[in-house]
Amino acid sequence: MPTKDEWLDRWLRDAHAMEQQAEQVLRAQIQRLENYPQFRRRIEEHLAETERQRTLVEGCLARRGTAPSGLKDAAGKLTAMVQGLTGLVAGDEVVKAALVSYAFEQFEAISYRILASAAEAAGDMETARVCAEICREEEAMAAWLANHAPEATHTFLDRDMADLEEAKR
Repeated sequence: MPTKDEWLDRWLRDAHAMEQQAEQVLRAQIQRLENYPQFRRRIEEHLAETERQRTLVEGCLARRGTAPSGLKDAAGKLTAMVQGLTGLVAGDEVVKAALVSYAFEQFEAISYRILASAAEAAGDMETARVCAEICREEEAMAAWLANHAPEATHTFLDRDMADLEEAKR
């Protein structure tokens, strides 16, 4: 039966894989959002946050005397690659990006809330602090997406209608 520390280490390795997956997904989104500069700019900012978050998780793992899981990291990267490929065929990329990103940010936020609680239970207050900090960043990104999804949707629909009118001519 795993101890609190062993569970925390496992979940930190999961979080590391999750951040690597997020990095790949965000990079793919950035490449396809050239017509949505505000959305793209915020995704670029969040990519920088995500890279820093991965580094923070690596620090937690190192401080705890363990390391990321190569297998979990590879699985996360594979999942991100598949997600990126599905975006290539979506004509409504910005809308899909808002949907997927919002859901993923909420998933990340609750993951870090759980990690902070587990770290407290294991007596690792520094990991708890780091995870609570990352949780706040993920919640902020989810809130930004929720607030800006309507604007991105309107922009997409306006562009789509303009393209339709152009095609009729």
